[in-house]
Amino acid sequence: MQDYLDSLVDNGAAGVLLHYRSGDQTWIGSSGRAELGTDRAVDPDGWFRIGSVTKTFTAVVVLQLAGEGKLQLDEPVSRWVPGMPDEISLRQLLNHTSGLYNYTDDLPDPAGIVRDRYLHHEPMDVLRSGLTKPRLFAPGSSWSYSNTNYIALGVLIEAVTGNAYRDEVAARILQPLGLQRTMVPDAEVDLPEPHASAYLTVDGEPVNLARVDASQAWAAGAVVSTAADLNRFYAALLSGGLLDEVGLEAMLTVVPTGKDYSYGLGIGRRLLPDGQAWWGHAGGFYGYLTLSYISEDLTRQLTLSYTGKGMEPPETGQVLAGLLT
Repeated sequence: MQDYLDSLVDNGAAGVLLHYRSGDQTWIGSSGRAELGTDRAVDPDGWFRIGSVTKTFTAVVVLQLAGEGKLQLDEPVSRWVPGMPDEISLRQLLNHTSGLYNYTDDLPDPAGIVRDRYLHHEPMDVLRSGLTKPRLFAPGSSWSYSNTNYIALGVLIEAVTGNAYRDEVAARILQPLGLQRTMVPDAEVDLPEPHASAYLTVDGEPVNLARVDASQAWAAGAVVSTAADLNRFYAALLSGGLLDEVGLEAMLTVVPTGKDYSYGLGIGRRLLPDGQAWWGHAGGFYGYLTLSYISEDLTRQLTLSYTGKGMEPPETGQVLAGLLT
């Protein structure tokens, strides 16, 4: 494990950390620097931005609401979310078969991201930016990953419950599981300590993006967490600790994506070269890359945080294969 983490740093990461569990044994390690230009090592228990791993948290809240009879997976989302096409269902948002344009395809270049890093975005404004673009296909006819889907789901959660998205995540997931080192930021721009910094390249130089207003990502990708908490979250989820049997079965019903994984409701399923199936999610956010996966038999799991320094990070399947096969 350590050799592989070191190789990631040798090939472009600023730093990496990993929590790996096999049975009741856990391996925890890190490599690289927490901040470029310093000798501070990456703390393997540090905080990081989890990006689209947030989507599994959002999906759990939605599926709990469905289990309580407050939602139906195949009802039109337009009942709850203003401006949504009537023919798009809740399930299609969850599994990315809605055909909605992905608003993050229009994010500015790294210089623009750095310039606007402290701007605060309201969810409905973000949602409208995706809804105003032509749809990619008729709902249910194909698959395309779209962060717009999960902004809509955050709006839906608030409409159904009358509570803030962050409060629902806290009450339904963080507090019951004791995830004291996971948070949904509001206007906070600072990561809790300790944390490693990630970077984007502007004019040939790496710019530290640890401090940023993540509101544009919101229910699609704004959560901040730690490796231990993410492993606890996915272990509880896949063992039935957050959803009833019907909800978990719905979550794990996958559709093809045309890529090297299939996708359920806020969670992906990957087959490794040795035939093993792993469930979880990957997430990227301005230099941060997170992978959190658990084996289908629940005996092994891992969470890795990779902080980049402006280069393209490795593919998820490549990292999982490097660690697990």
